[in-house]
Amino acid sequence: MGDLQLRVTRPSYETWLRDTVGLAHADGEFVVGTPSPFVAEMLEQRMYSLISHSLERVVGGGAEVRFQVLSQDPGQSGTVATNGHQAAPPDGDSDAHVRPPTNHRGATMNSRYAFDTFIVGKSNELAHAAALAVSDRPGLTYNPLFIYSGVGLGKTHLLHAIGHQIVASGMSLIYATTEEFTNEYIKAIREGKAEEFRSRYRSADALLLDDIQFIIGKEQTQEGFFHTFNALHMAARQVVITSDRPATALTLLEDRVRSRLEGGLVVDIQPPDLETRLAILRSKSDETGQPFPEEVLQFLAERVHKNIRELEGSLNRVAAYAQLTASPITLELVKGSLADNLNPAKARRVSDQMVLDTVSAYFSIDKETLRGRRRDKQTALARQVTMFLLREEANLTLSSIGQTLGGKDHTTVLHACQRIAGQINVDAHLRRDIINLREALTAA
Repeated sequence: MGDLQLRVTRPSYETWLRDTVGLAHADGEFVVGTPSPFVAEMLEQRMYSLISHSLERVVGGGAEVRFQVLSQDPGQSGTVATNGHQAAPPDGDSDAHVRPPTNHRGATMNSRYAFDTFIVGKSNELAHAAALAVSDRPGLTYNPLFIYSGVGLGKTHLLHAIGHQIVASGMSLIYATTEEFTNEYIKAIREGKAEEFRSRYRSADALLLDDIQFIIGKEQTQEGFFHTFNALHMAARQVVITSDRPATALTLLEDRVRSRLEGGLVVDIQPPDLETRLAILRSKSDETGQPFPEEVLQFLAERVHKNIRELEGSLNRVAAYAQLTASPITLELVKGSLADNLNPAKARRVSDQMVLDTVSAYFSIDKETLRGRRRDKQTALARQVTMFLLREEANLTLSSIGQTLGGKDHTTVLHACQRIAGQINVDAHLRRDIINLREALTAA
């Protein structure tokens, strides 16, 4: 082992060789115990010649090498597994020589978050396809995979779905939030167990890390993540990471960490379009066991744009309200039970000036330009968005909106409102703009 340690890089040694043990030597054949079938396969394919030549130098003759997987059953630490079967340890080897590998399948993942329950639409089809590819060929396709989106759009769902499929294939896995990774890393350093931490994370077949943005500002944790990532990546182990923003926007991360995140495939999930929102609501309504009229689902889909979590919450609230009041689910019941949820800004008495100020700041266009006659593409869009928000959030009449924006005709205002209402369902960027503006109005 000492000879090999001098001939390979430290990450390669830590990943592939450190947890192997010599099990037997007879008639020029060496039996090497490995912690997992994956390690056995990789040693056979990539390092066989190196190991064989190293043994020849030590014993002064020819050496054939055979790899056996150590038992992963804690109650059978004195056995090894060959092709999935238990076998007794070779003569002369005590149980102490056989170290069972650490089990990485203790991660807590939501059983409901599977590929079968993920509704695919235009807003998330690339992320879904990438997640499927990664789970089918971990470490060989799109490594690392970086998924980013706003809150409640499905990135954690995909992360868990990948995890379930990897575990089902018999590979080892670590799933953790960045907060859990940070706490575990700091605790390991404080208690002098850094080697245990490295062994645990670097010998897994896949690492799934949720909400990487929370590593910002934690220099010590970034150091630990950097070296963990490098070891896994060099060993062709799969890494999947999620964030609430693209890697390029994580400007406070160390450059070397951010470059690793950008080195694979980066995919995003946009707020769902109308068709996807409807499909999600239909699926969730089936789960509740209560019949939801199509007009109710259409009403909710048209008015809840922000994220999937908000969609589910609205549906669950309606279902609970109908159950508690023993009422049928109708449009009137939905409007009554979700009055504040569907339009929190309106409940806070949004004024026309609040809308003008918010749109002006968001699009970097002054208010006088919004009220004026300028018609370049950006200004025209901002003006139409202003009209839409004045109607939807400030609850102004068409003629009042026209007066607020410099005397525009009410038919012009109506056309603008209808256009924005229609485009929200097909234009992901506009949908994101409207969501951001509504959030800004709610927080104002």
